[in-house]
Amino acid sequence: MKAGIHPEYKQITVTCTCGNKFETRSTIGQDLQVEVCSNCHPFYTGKQKIVDTGGRVDKFRKKYAAPVKPAAGAEPAAAPKAATAAKSTAAKPASAKSAAAKA
Repeated sequence: MKAGIHPEYKQITVTCTCGNKFETRSTIGQDLQVEVCSNCHPFYTGKQKIVDTGGRVDKFRKKYAAPVKPAAGAEPAAAPKAATAAKSTAAKPASAKSAAAKA
């Protein structure tokens, strides 16, 4: 390290509003007061609550959930689509069929 270009790294005491105190090192050079520490923060204590406004969490989970694989005895998904396409072609009037064939 070059001499004279680095700040002093001193021992300080960090005090939380919950009363927890611990010592660390810092370049601040004075004791530090914090509002939240690892002893009282909801994430670390396990008391965290997910605020769900209007079912948004469930909506997200449904949208990005892993797709469920069909059972081995189930029919493939392509067969019903082909049947639907055949029905929709048969339901069109003759003039629409000939126009589709020309295009």
